[in-house]
Amino acid sequence: MDGSMGLRERKKQRTRAAISDTAIRLFLRHGFDGVSVADVAAEAEVSKPTLFRYFPTKEDLVVHRFADHQTDAATTVRERVPGTSVLDALHRDFRARLDARDPITGLNDAAEVLAFHGLIRSTPTLVARMGEYLAREEEILAEALRETPATERPDITARLLAGQLVATRRILALANWERIVAGRSADEVHPEAVADAEHAFSLLRDGFRES
Repeated sequence: MDGSMGLRERKKQRTRAAISDTAIRLFLRHGFDGVSVADVAAEAEVSKPTLFRYFPTKEDLVVHRFADHQTDAATTVRERVPGTSVLDALHRDFRARLDARDPITGLNDAAEVLAFHGLIRSTPTLVARMGEYLAREEEILAEALRETPATERPDITARLLAGQLVATRRILALANWERIVAGRSADEVHPEAVADAEHAFSLLRDGFRES
C-alpha cells in the first residue's frame, strides 16, 4: 500500500511539473497575458479542472517555483546546529546558496533563469502574487522564530525579525539580478554579492548606526 501511495504521489508531482513547464514555456514565448489557462491546459493535454487542482490561479503556474521555497528559512532555523544563532544560521545558508548560484539568490546567469525572472518582474499580476507568497513566508518564518528563546515580547519580536529577514533576502536577490541583467556574469558579481550579504546580516545583528 505504501509503495502504491508513493507511486501515485510521484505521478502527481510529474503532472504538476509538466503543467508548470508547459505554462512557463508558453508565457515566455507569447507573454503572460497572451496565453490563457485553456491554452496551457490544451498544450499540457489536461483538462482545465485538472489544471486548477494543481494550480488554483493562473499566476500560480509561474510563482509556485518560489512558493516551493517558502519553508526553507523556517527549516534552517529549526534545524540549525545547537549553539548557532538564528542570524548566523540564515547568513550561512544564504552564503551557501550564493556559492551554489541558487536562482533564489538572484546570482544565476543562466538564460532560462534570467528569462523566468524577467517574466515575473515585467508582469504586474505576477509581482502582486509574489507579494502574497512573501507575506506567507514571513508568517511561516515567524512561527519558527517563536520557538526560539526571546528576551522579551516574543510574538512581536518574531514577526519583526521575520519581516526583516524576508525583506533582506529579497533585496539582496534583486541587487544581484540587476547586476547580471546589466551584462555581468554570476562569477563576476559573486564577491559583491557576498559582501552585500555580510553587510546586510551585520545590520540585522547590530542595527543601523549613523556615523
